[in-house]
Amino acid sequence: MKRPDGSLISFMSNLVKKNGGINCAQGIPGFNPPEELINELIFAAKQPIHQYPAGNGNPKLRELIASGLSGNCGLAAENVLVTNGATEAISLIYLYLRQKNSGSFTVLSFDPVYESYANLPKIYGDRFVCEYPDESGSFDFNSIESRIKSEKVNLVLLCSPGNPLGKIWKKEEITALYEICRKCGAKLVFDAVYSDLYFGEKPYLPFDLVGDTLFVVSAFSKMLSITGWRVGYVIAGKDHIESMAKIHDYTGLCTPSVLQIAIAEYLEKNDFGKNYLSALRGKIKESFETMYPVLDKSGFTMPSIDGGYFVWAKIPEKFDDSFKFAMDLYENQKVGTVPGIHFSDKGNNFVRISIAKPASEIAEAASRIADFVI
Repeated sequence: MKRPDGSLISFMSNLVKKNGGINCAQGIPGFNPPEELINELIFAAKQPIHQYPAGNGNPKLRELIASGLSGNCGLAAENVLVTNGATEAISLIYLYLRQKNSGSFTVLSFDPVYESYANLPKIYGDRFVCEYPDESGSFDFNSIESRIKSEKVNLVLLCSPGNPLGKIWKKEEITALYEICRKCGAKLVFDAVYSDLYFGEKPYLPFDLVGDTLFVVSAFSKMLSITGWRVGYVIAGKDHIESMAKIHDYTGLCTPSVLQIAIAEYLEKNDFGKNYLSALRGKIKESFETMYPVLDKSGFTMPSIDGGYFVWAKIPEKFDDSFKFAMDLYENQKVGTVPGIHFSDKGNNFVRISIAKPASEIAEAASRIADFVI
């Protein structure tokens, strides 16, 4: 079959939605949101709050994001803009920075790359360059600095834990990258969507570096298992937020008022979801520990994975085409995965497998994958 145009994540996920099977293609959580959050939604929906909210976001929610979720780093509501998911947040930053830069615009990210990072430059006709890790999975910061200078990079995009590879960047790595961007005049977007989903030590989040150089993007989608709500946010310097809010008026306009209020009330009353997140981390770690050894025994090779929703796995050597592998796996075993070529020009022998489902469902998916590769 010819490889389709557009997102292979959507393509593979839609196969499962249409024809059935286990959807390990898209990052759709197989867990219910917190019951307390649903109760807040029901209550909020009965209030007279069904018209346009403030375009920059519900004031209470913005304050909670600034004071609580950002780790009390001296940020205020004026540093926060609520968006329609993290994807819109990244797109909004992109459009804003592109307008500020005359002439060519160049974006850099780190292999393997989340689909929006590489495709936004394609949409706008801009340049995208990729930095590749060494065999240990590490990056050479001297090389990164040289690349940013020589390629005249305007924007660097970083996700930690990553998607598709759940690498967690260390504090010293993030700080080094920030200093390089600051020195070279590039802007850095830190994508923290998966930051609550770690398997070991809590990762460093650079809220203390927010200002002219650094933007932080996140969402409640993965944190509270509400990917369909599409409530995200940007944390940045106040001047950046003010300028982006003006663009947001003509693009996303606002985020649903009822959903913002429900989330704000839930966060305030439930210690920012501490108990729910602890349980969710345990479930996803259990699913990871269910999938990983089966893949390992079946001939897959996997780099270090520290958190997030996915397993980034090199397929057994007898397979040499990730798209054909994913299609044949679905046709034979009804398990949807995403071909690695979607995330990396070196990913033709990799697949991305979502583990954001109960361990019992992941065990069944793993068993079917093992049966297929035998």
